[in-house]
Amino acid sequence: MSKGYLSLVLHAHLPYVRHPEYDNFLEEDWLFEAITETYIPLINAFDSLVNDNIDFRITMTLTPTLVSMLHDPLLQDRYLKHINKLIELSYKEVERTKYQPEFHHLAMMYRDLFLNCRYVFEEKYSRNLINAFKKFAEMGKLEIVTCTATHGFLPLLQINEQAVKAQVYMGAKYYKDVFGWQPKGIWLGECAYYPGLDRILADNGIRFFFVDTHGLMYADSRPKYGVYSPIYCPSGVAAFARDPESSQQVWSAEIGYPGDPVYRDFYRDAGFDLDFEYIKPYIHPDGIRKMTGVKYFSITGKTDHKMPYNPHAAYEKACMQAGNFMFNREKQVDHLFGLMRRKPIVLAPYDAELYGHWWFEGPMFLQQLLRKIATEQDTVKTITPWEYLKEYPKNQMATPAGSSWGNKGYYEVWLNGTNDWIYPHLHVMADRMVELANSYNEPDANLYRALNQAARELLLAQSSDWPFIMNSGTMVEYACKRVKDHIYRFNRIYDGIKGYSLDMNFVGEVEKRDNIFPHIDYRIYKTQ
Repeated sequence: MSKGYLSLVLHAHLPYVRHPEYDNFLEEDWLFEAITETYIPLINAFDSLVNDNIDFRITMTLTPTLVSMLHDPLLQDRYLKHINKLIELSYKEVERTKYQPEFHHLAMMYRDLFLNCRYVFEEKYSRNLINAFKKFAEMGKLEIVTCTATHGFLPLLQINEQAVKAQVYMGAKYYKDVFGWQPKGIWLGECAYYPGLDRILADNGIRFFFVDTHGLMYADSRPKYGVYSPIYCPSGVAAFARDPESSQQVWSAEIGYPGDPVYRDFYRDAGFDLDFEYIKPYIHPDGIRKMTGVKYFSITGKTDHKMPYNPHAAYEKACMQAGNFMFNREKQVDHLFGLMRRKPIVLAPYDAELYGHWWFEGPMFLQQLLRKIATEQDTVKTITPWEYLKEYPKNQMATPAGSSWGNKGYYEVWLNGTNDWIYPHLHVMADRMVELANSYNEPDANLYRALNQAARELLLAQSSDWPFIMNSGTMVEYACKRVKDHIYRFNRIYDGIKGYSLDMNFVGEVEKRDNIFPHIDYRIYKTQ
């Protein structure tokens, strides 16, 4: 009989990037890379576990923006073109490296990997990877939780509570539209909580959410069991907190597993290393070099002289570290069980894209960890948060502290000198959206379309990804442009409605570009 539980949570999220007005758009590669390097490898890992009758539990966020992109026929077509290009490149690499034994086997590895991706994407799951995750959920192996509609950073939107309500409502509604059942849990964008937010979650049928460690430890009543048991907010919604020890073993830049020298180096990519004329057909049409996913070197260490990647050594290291991670959780759970006299839950949340995209061996590590937990010990079992709440329905009541999982733990990443200019616009837009929703009860068909599109533009402008990118200093121009585009589109629609000069050609154009949430109803902003 187990003494406690490990709850692995993978937060799968990407900002909404879809540009039908261009034949090729660089930032759409964020989705294509994640499909190839994270989502399909995770699906393959889960399928392998199921096929071998390995019992496991894992929790994943599939955010509405990500689900919308994975569902989109345009992006599905573009991914297929993308993976076909990589397959073509891999065959050329197999030929180019045939007299380079240190690289030839890697070229064949990438060829097989890309061919498998095309098979899984196009044939096995008919271009819709959501069906794969839904399959695992229906088996009881995977708990899928939702997120705020566009990953909005809710503490900085609360000046207009209706804006927060709309983010939560659309996150829950879109989940139900796609999966067919009500979400039990939600991942708040950036794990950002403020006291009172749980009331809005409860109103939308949400039963639990996640906070960072200090969000629970600094609750208004100190939790008896620390972060190893959830607390109930006054609304009755449960808050689970991150375990710092298990997080550090993976996340830490100094001691985390992904930095091991034998693992594949993310930054050394054929798109930058190979001759320009040779690689030109596989980078951006404008000649901008970019990542291809074909990487031949290991991390090696802090040196420019990288060693060729050895996948067999990396596999052995991933297996060893999976065993180490399990051993540490066994000792941790055994100790906590002795103190708590109830089974603790060790919550280990990570960005899903860490597994495979940033850490190539991550899905391999995860699969080996789940195998070992199921077959090599009986102290720890994997569990989902909802399963834990069903086993332990009585928990301490307290209100978590305002917090996020960003740098320094609060709101600074999303509100500072690099990005503070966006919030006056977001607040005015939210006020105007409420005004529109309260003013038009029975619009005609064109006005209804325009009002719904205004709501989409507001939600898209509120994405936490844009201020995060501005703060990080990467792709800042694109992030700024995206926010400004959504501000402009919203205000032009608003001015057209208020001035009785609505340009339906413009509305139709932005409907084609920003087609997220096809069943949105602007009345979600109505207060009267």
